[in-house]
Amino acid sequence: MTTSLRTDLTQLQERLDRYWSDRAAAYHGNQMHGRRARVDRELWAGVFAAHLPAPPARVLDCGTGSGYLAFLLADLGHAVVGVDTAEGMLAAARSELDCRRRAAAPLARFVRADAVSPAPGLAAAGVGTGVGFDTVVSRFLLWTLRDPVAAVRSWSGLLAPGGRVVCVDANWFPEGTVGDLEVESAGGPDEFARTYTDETVRTLPLAGSRGPEAFAEVFREAGLRDVQVEEVPRVQELDAELGTAPGHESRPHYVVSGRV
Repeated sequence: MTTSLRTDLTQLQERLDRYWSDRAAAYHGNQMHGRRARVDRELWAGVFAAHLPAPPARVLDCGTGSGYLAFLLADLGHAVVGVDTAEGMLAAARSELDCRRRAAAPLARFVRADAVSPAPGLAAAGVGTGVGFDTVVSRFLLWTLRDPVAAVRSWSGLLAPGGRVVCVDANWFPEGTVGDLEVESAGGPDEFARTYTDETVRTLPLAGSRGPEAFAEVFREAGLRDVQVEEVPRVQELDAELGTAPGHESRPHYVVSGRV
């Protein structure tokens, strides 16, 4: 990788991190307290429970954001470490962690680390991988990664033999982004449109994908075996019944999984 390309990708990631930090409070609030919060929690708890080992398993949640999935899996009995580079999202996760600690609810650990290459950040935080994680998970992360193949390959190196990568995502922008899309954000309602321009979407390999095969191919190229894609039709059923999250359009969702 040339120095100029590395600089461009670093600047891109910093710009994306600023957006997600600005979005953190509204994003977390909707997930925890929005009109779909209870049914969505039941849905994703069932989806991930069906794809993870029996608890307690050691789980790495990449792109943890405000900790939604990390806490959900902790409630299922797993030992979870969540990583992210958006400081605002991590602040929201740690605030929720404090609330859970006071309520004696199951906890997770959060580390600032790059989802594309989490090992250095984990090591710096003193999170030794030991025999490795049993599972690496993500939810709505793959589409926004600058190099999803490198990410999945790096996750594989953190897994114990036979460990799995299990990711949920969707084909968010097959026709490009909607230029006037507005979402609640500390940076203003147009911050998404200013951040995720069509040019940015073209830079992110999975942001404009048109079907599940693009995700499966990333897993295969990263060297995973037994790659499977499973649709989650309940998401669009709930979209029709209850409406989508603010700023979202209804899209087919998939669980993509593979084994080292």
